[in-house]
Amino acid sequence: MSENLVELTATEAAGMIARGEISSEEYTKALIAQVDLIEDKVQAFEHFDSEHALEQARARDEYRAHGNALGSLHGVPVGIKDCIDTSDYPTENGSKLFADRRPFRDAAVVAKLREAGAVIFGKTVTTELAFYQPGKTRNPHDLDRTPGGSSSGSAAAVAAGMVPLSIGTQTNGSIIRPASYCGVFGMKASHGLVSRTGVLSHSQALDHVGPFARSLDDIALALDAVAGYDPEDPDTKSYAVPSFRSGLRENPPMTPRLAYVRTPVWNKAEKATAEAFEELADSLGEVVQRVELHEPVYGHAWEDLRAIMTVDMAHRHGKIVGRGGDVPSQALKDFIAEGRRVPAVRYLEALSQAKQYGRSLSDFFDYYEAILTLASTGVAPGLESTGDPAFCSLWTLTGLPAISLPLLQGEKGLPLGVQLVGPAGRDARLLRTAKWLLKHLSHDQEVEIA
Repeated sequence: MSENLVELTATEAAGMIARGEISSEEYTKALIAQVDLIEDKVQAFEHFDSEHALEQARARDEYRAHGNALGSLHGVPVGIKDCIDTSDYPTENGSKLFADRRPFRDAAVVAKLREAGAVIFGKTVTTELAFYQPGKTRNPHDLDRTPGGSSSGSAAAVAAGMVPLSIGTQTNGSIIRPASYCGVFGMKASHGLVSRTGVLSHSQALDHVGPFARSLDDIALALDAVAGYDPEDPDTKSYAVPSFRSGLRENPPMTPRLAYVRTPVWNKAEKATAEAFEELADSLGEVVQRVELHEPVYGHAWEDLRAIMTVDMAHRHGKIVGRGGDVPSQALKDFIAEGRRVPAVRYLEALSQAKQYGRSLSDFFDYYEAILTLASTGVAPGLESTGDPAFCSLWTLTGLPAISLPLLQGEKGLPLGVQLVGPAGRDARLLRTAKWLLKHLSHDQEVEIA
């Protein structure tokens, strides 16, 4: 029975708990057993307390037993990336510089999850300061490969069945890339849709928050719980957000048109990856139109993101890294030093260019429902790296919503994600298009999908 419970999606588990078919305690115990079984190999959690998780689950069951109204995630365990503050677990940002740090209050996204009834299951591993230096987590599909970064543990824990939902962050490619490598759904919500209050800040212009899950329904379920205005995050907006689950139940008014976009960094794709994607695009026929983002217009976007990210990280983390002696990695020190050398004019130019790229890309969505592109350069590389975020950078820089769909298989049957990108603030529309694509491909015998 416990094995079957581990296979439940968050949507299925929430429904069964609400109907009294299973208890939160029973479900949480099944997930704990899964952690006990494989955590030593995958190492997805930085902080995990099984008794604390069970205490929360029992409290949720008692709350339900008294006939109280239930939130959408009532009794469902959720993993939280260890750069997101939690009042009941340490938040150490993947670095000994923050060892034993215990926040006084939850991040806004965690508070919303608790309000929805979720069980905060544990803190998932992030790379050093949510940057590039690999952490201890292994890819559940091949323990000799990376799960990606910096949301390493969040993606791996979901892929390994240790938790049905988790929350990650992205400043370049830290949700989409791990989702692709681990064969799960991962969504970088529109910039400003989910509050970043209480989340380790790299760059106000680039930081995003989003969920990992094993189904598209679960992505919508998570967004319904965490999206919305927060007066402490200046980039959130004070207007009502749509119901993502309701939007997912709708059918597109017409067959979506997708733009197969090749960016100026397309040559970074591994040969097998590019071929698999071409096969996918061909299978969609007239639904897809090939579009090139030309070098003269978009060629500097990757340099612009780097300029913004290095400067903002130098500003936010320079002092603590400078005082850290041998604790910070050399890669992090070098990145901070690079940011200090960027002229103010270059930084402001990059911010201005980011807005220009966004305005230019918005024209796509007058004709296309979404952009179809690669999520990663290939399958997960070895443990010495967290992979190349090149196929995520432009969409992060422009703040557009993006989702990685576990559609393809690459080398040795390893997962390979396909990325859909939508118009800013239209995350529900993007999810609806993603659902259409999954349904359409499920009837296509020509394309091998995961």
